[in-house]
Amino acid sequence: MNESVYEKITALQSEIAKKRKEIEALREQAELEPVNDYTFKDWDGNEVTLSSLFGSSDELMVIHNMGKRCVYCTLWADGLNGFAGHLNSRAPFVVVSPDAPEVQQEFAESRGWQFKMVSGKESPFTHDMGFEPEPGTYWPGVSTFVKKDGKIYRKAHDIFGPGDSYCSVWHLFDLLPNKIKWEPKYSYNS
Repeated sequence: MNESVYEKITALQSEIAKKRKEIEALREQAELEPVNDYTFKDWDGNEVTLSSLFGSSDELMVIHNMGKRCVYCTLWADGLNGFAGHLNSRAPFVVVSPDAPEVQQEFAESRGWQFKMVSGKESPFTHDMGFEPEPGTYWPGVSTFVKKDGKIYRKAHDIFGPGDSYCSVWHLFDLLPNKIKWEPKYSYNS
């Protein structure tokens, strides 16, 4: 008896779910990575430390965003904006980009973003976390941190890219019958 295409899809989806559980288990086993208490700039140009971004929590989620110049990072940030309240209810959530604070603020306000942002423009943070492999070349992604015994540690990290699990549009587009190359835009009104 031949498996139907849908049975094969269901089997693969089950396999993917199992692999995700394996990844979660491995992340639990991974050692915490000590990190410095980096300094960023807020929209008023004030220095903000990584430790202060935790607020009263012992956990923190940082989104590494390439800034205004990246339409893909804008897509992820637009999507995360809708989840900001949910994310912040679990752990503080902040977006770091290499844009200057005034550029960040203007762009965020034009997009209606409601999450906290800080500028990593003058900080080695993005490079040290592995999201700036060469000067001026950035990768988007996420890092999670924990404060323990007065020190900061990175618990996990991942890179964003087309088709990833962090932006739901990719998987929704996969369900459409016509496979076309789609690129995000800053606006679909024109």
